[in-house]
Amino acid sequence: MPLLINMTLYIVREAVKLWKKITMETCVELQIFMEKWKLLLAGLFFQYVHGVAAHGIHYLHRPGPILHDLGFSLLPEIEPDKAYVSEIFFSVIFFSFILWTFYPFIYHSKRFYTVLLWRRVLAILVTCQALRIITFYSTHLPGPNYHCRKGSKYATLAPPERILDLFLINVRGVFYGCGDLIFSSHMIFTLVFVLTYYKYGSKRFIKMLAWMMAVIQSLLIIASRKHYSVDVVVAWYTTNLVVYFIDTKLTEMPDRSNGNQPLLPLVAKEKESKSDEAHKLLNGNSVNALDWNYRNQANEKHLEDRNYVHSETTKNGRQIGDATQL
Repeated sequence: MPLLINMTLYIVREAVKLWKKITMETCVELQIFMEKWKLLLAGLFFQYVHGVAAHGIHYLHRPGPILHDLGFSLLPEIEPDKAYVSEIFFSVIFFSFILWTFYPFIYHSKRFYTVLLWRRVLAILVTCQALRIITFYSTHLPGPNYHCRKGSKYATLAPPERILDLFLINVRGVFYGCGDLIFSSHMIFTLVFVLTYYKYGSKRFIKMLAWMMAVIQSLLIIASRKHYSVDVVVAWYTTNLVVYFIDTKLTEMPDRSNGNQPLLPLVAKEKESKSDEAHKLLNGNSVNALDWNYRNQANEKHLEDRNYVHSETTKNGRQIGDATQL
């Protein structure tokens, strides 16, 4: 009985600590979110735009002979009834990354702010997806997937009866889409998640595992005939280049692994300090009395120096004039 009571007290105590951590982190993240919510909302909205674009290209898809592909020649073909293996593997990567981004809400050690991390991830995704939309609308290739081949009822969509049909995304279109080939959307998400963890994660073993999973995901996509090999290859170097470009343009996130770091990012604290100083100046209050006294003394000394120089110049000028007359 005493053991049960001690266990209960321990669980309650740890639950209270966890709740305090979640509450404190939520307050901090909310303050950052209020500054960045427009960028986050724009990134989420573009996911819908990307889905509409992939749905639209399906109307333009025309089935044809499968193009010769080196990956198809080297990798055995996964049967249609086992095509779910690739999707399950991708789902493990996808949801594992999402859970990892929220670990600062639970663990005491924190290396980043969740809102700032997702702002960076969405910026990379939007850039890659915009390039992808331009690419697969530029050249239409016959889909290699089973439901995109000749004779399949999913190979081509019937013309839309209403304009609204172009903007509606159904679940069947997500799994049975055709035409959005170059370059692989699955590999965009996979590589963005892997590169993000490689930069901001802390476990070396997980970093190595993540790269291995990215390679396996590439092979599964080709073996399932969901994409040509070129779709995967282009995704590998395009996503890496976009990540490098975004890293050079976006300001680096503050590292929270040091316990001496402030609770809020420096950018937010600087804005608050600047606004407080401006507010004091507008109200006529001195930000620092010693600083203003020093400035007044310096200004008075500067004026005295100027008057002294002017008087000396006048005297010298008169002396030169008198000498000339003599």
